[in-house]
Amino acid sequence: VGEEVLLRCSFKSSSPITESLLVDWTYRPLTGGQMEPIFHYQSIPHPATSGRFKDRISWAGNVANGDASITIQSPVLSDNGTFICSVKNPPDV
Repeated sequence: VGEEVLLRCSFKSSSPITESLLVDWTYRPLTGGQMEPIFHYQSIPHPATSGRFKDRISWAGNVANGDASITIQSPVLSDNGTFICSVKNPPDV
């Protein structure tokens, strides 16, 4: 709680990394419910503009190195849940 958290996501692709590469991070609270999109990357980072993580997520990855990690600033206990990283590098998924 209170310290920046790094959520690691690494990937490998058999296709060259291009501007078509997409990274999507989603979140579901421990209590269940709907998955919530919290971060999108395509050429540049697009943090969520609403929701519980608004203004608290930063891009920490480097897609050229197979890294799609993010950081969360000022985490609180209620942020506990499932975080899913999805990487698509057409035609490779």
